[in-house]
Amino acid sequence: RSGQPMTLLAGTRLGPYEILSPIGAGGMGEVYRARDTRLERTVAIKVLPAQMASSPEARQRFEREAKTISQLSHPHICALYDVGREGETEYLVMELLEGETLSDRLAKGPLPLEQSLRYAVEIADALDKAHRQGIVHRDLKPGNVMLTKSGVKLLDFGLAKAMAPSVQQPGLTSLPTMMGTGNALTQEGTILGTFQYMAPEQLEGKEADARTDIFAFGCVLYEMTSGRKAFSGANQASLIGAILHTEPAPISTIQSASPPALDRVVKKCLAKDPEDRWQNAADLGSELKWIGEGSPGAGHASTSGHRWSRREAVAWLSAALLLVGVLSLAREVRRLLSVHPEPIHSFLVEPQGTAFRLTGDEGGPIALSPDGTGIVFAAGDRLWIHSLRTGTATALPAAEGGKFPFWSPDSRSIGFFSGGKLKVIEASGGPVQTICDAPNPRGGSWGSSGVIVFAPDIRAGLQRVSASGGAPLALTRVDERHHTTHRWPSFLPDGRHVLYLAANHANPRSDESGIYVASLDGRENRRLLPAYGGAEYASGWLLWTREASLLGQRLDPRTLALSGQPVRIADDVNFDSGIWHGTFSVSDNGILAFALGQAGAGGQLAWLDPSGRRLASVGERSVAYALRVSPDGRQASVILGDPNNDIWIYDLDRGVRTRLTRDALVTMSPQWSPDGSQILYVSQVAVGEFSLRTVLANGGGEPKVVYRSRERIEPTDWSRDGRYVLVDRGNVGASDVWAIPLDDPARTFPILPSPRNEAPADRAVQRAAGQFSPDGRWVAYTSRESGRAEVFVTSFPPSGARWQVSVRGGSQPRWRRDGHELDFVSAGDELMAATVDGLGSRFAVKEIKSLFRVTMFTGPRLGAHGYDVAPDGKRFLVNAAGEAGEARVALVTNWDADLPK
Repeated sequence: RSGQPMTLLAGTRLGPYEILSPIGAGGMGEVYRARDTRLERTVAIKVLPAQMASSPEARQRFEREAKTISQLSHPHICALYDVGREGETEYLVMELLEGETLSDRLAKGPLPLEQSLRYAVEIADALDKAHRQGIVHRDLKPGNVMLTKSGVKLLDFGLAKAMAPSVQQPGLTSLPTMMGTGNALTQEGTILGTFQYMAPEQLEGKEADARTDIFAFGCVLYEMTSGRKAFSGANQASLIGAILHTEPAPISTIQSASPPALDRVVKKCLAKDPEDRWQNAADLGSELKWIGEGSPGAGHASTSGHRWSRREAVAWLSAALLLVGVLSLAREVRRLLSVHPEPIHSFLVEPQGTAFRLTGDEGGPIALSPDGTGIVFAAGDRLWIHSLRTGTATALPAAEGGKFPFWSPDSRSIGFFSGGKLKVIEASGGPVQTICDAPNPRGGSWGSSGVIVFAPDIRAGLQRVSASGGAPLALTRVDERHHTTHRWPSFLPDGRHVLYLAANHANPRSDESGIYVASLDGRENRRLLPAYGGAEYASGWLLWTREASLLGQRLDPRTLALSGQPVRIADDVNFDSGIWHGTFSVSDNGILAFALGQAGAGGQLAWLDPSGRRLASVGERSVAYALRVSPDGRQASVILGDPNNDIWIYDLDRGVRTRLTRDALVTMSPQWSPDGSQILYVSQVAVGEFSLRTVLANGGGEPKVVYRSRERIEPTDWSRDGRYVLVDRGNVGASDVWAIPLDDPARTFPILPSPRNEAPADRAVQRAAGQFSPDGRWVAYTSRESGRAEVFVTSFPPSGARWQVSVRGGSQPRWRRDGHELDFVSAGDELMAATVDGLGSRFAVKEIKSLFRVTMFTGPRLGAHGYDVAPDGKRFLVNAAGEAGEARVALVTNWDADLPK
């Protein structure tokens, strides 16, 4: 960063881009956060300052960077969106990256070995892409590597310059060093720190090629793992001398946990002669991946102590056999077998451009494959498989909206739920097979005998069905004297017994709730222990959650007998109170994955202005959700108390809340009447029995039933004239928007044709969260019919016409009270404002702009809003989740190493 004042002020326009704030400045450009007014996204803009624009060399380098990046499309290279010129100002529009540079991170010390290897593999992959395109970076250094949630991003290709080389590898154009022959080392745009990553041929003014980048890569890798620079000197001359003539100390002499194989890789990167280095980044990356196989939990080498790689072990044992004979070899083998493993901790990162979707009615909790090589989870609108061998994440095709995934016993296929169906897909991809109905599921498990046991509904017993399809059969039946639900089945290794949770909605934490075990033949069904949440078995242990702790107890899978006392396996484990599920998974080979509990999870009600500035907080942080502001703006309704929710009313001036309902039922989606005197909501009184009710907002009188439904409904809005209520109708994840005329509820009708007419039957299609415009002529809603949530508007009464509002993902639509603006939340958690015109017969979107970014707490229910608009349209009441709203997943290898034997 530069200490010089930035050139552009907030509000400056460069073409369609509006400058928001400065990010930083360097020798060859200033970088700003900006808003793309056309595509509703926040971007980074790099500007060539006016004082440098007159320099032909500077302008040439700036243009060269644009041309270079435009040829590169790679997940670990910062993307170029656009180039432009406004007057005398030239600019590049690039992907906005959130994170810190590797240089900033290294100021805190070396990285953990497994993290260093993961980043190194990503950098090598990015370099390989650039080299194959005929581009050499020539300025690879920690300051040009950004660390983000999705991994590394290479920056600043400003030194790359294609030219005819004097010596050239086939298919690769080498680029000259910025210090051509005769140029001084202090040439404009270079600093001392850059020298420390320059290859000898660069310092000697020779041609640079791919192997030049590999030398710099070796310097970066050395620094990441050791915490020291590979080459140093008291001045420029001594530094250059070190690069040209000395060898850095092996990393293993600085960090004892570093394997010798890594020393060999780095030494080959830093060879003085390019002919002695790795000749391409692809081979280098493959070697680093191979080293990383030493830690299956993270896909990288262990940090708990040196572990021999397979090649090293074979070579050593062969030498031992030749030198000291069979007895010496036997002693060494016994020594190796006696090494005590230690737990190794790492983290799973969500796929680029997505956010984990692990909890709630539509969640896809983490599920480890039985062999421990992969983990499936939901992020964004899809299910993803993350390979623990390669570190790559792949979206499962045709699994949009998938939830509650589970693996086949051979780790080759995945079962999941979507659109009210149980489905199966091969982990490698292919067509989806629909097995049977599962209207509102609560988990499944796949046994070794080819049987899937699953919970088809929230208030039902377990069912069993063949994994190849067929009619499901009842496995357990709910005894309503004690329980109302059986859920979260999990097979034991014999494939004949299934663990599951039995609980009662009226009091899920009662002593009668617990982990039960049932047999497929129906001969056995008994409780193992009291608990509130599902359980899994692995490595001789039964694992379950209690509050924020993961507990374990010895279980003999043959006798089904528990022994010993429960022990604490992990703390700060997420427990999803909305669905009674501990967010963890365990494999057969010693790997444990769990979502962190995120202390302080929930939301904080706060008034924000249109710029995102906090004006005032309301009450204390809580897990209340389904926020709705009263018509006069003085109160707000929320839901609190999963699973048996009640409606609470906040006094927004005083910040206190009062309980409105006491039904001890599953209560959903409170909505204010137009005059603010009543609250309308739905209660689920039993399986397939939904009751639409109204209650006085002041707490007087008894609730009044206005409509009953055998199909799931959730109200989402009440028209300003009081005549209609909009509801989501249908299974969770496959609902549609319907209108209920309150003067004749039997005449309910859909707002749009059924999704079944528009998509294959095996795909989850959902329309939800309908919102009336103030004049009642339009309905805004969220639709996933394209595979991604987008905001649409249709006419009311229905005509079939519709207009898409959001462009790159959107949900939670809310109208301003004047009807001229429609707000929604983008896929990137930005609150967006769309200026609209609905005065004529056609609806029109005029402009969309980003207001601010905020992570909102929406609770476990699908379609619940995390914000509302004040009646005057000048403030937003937001249920802000903060950092606690961003899920984190921990991985532990050898999780049982320290448990009692």
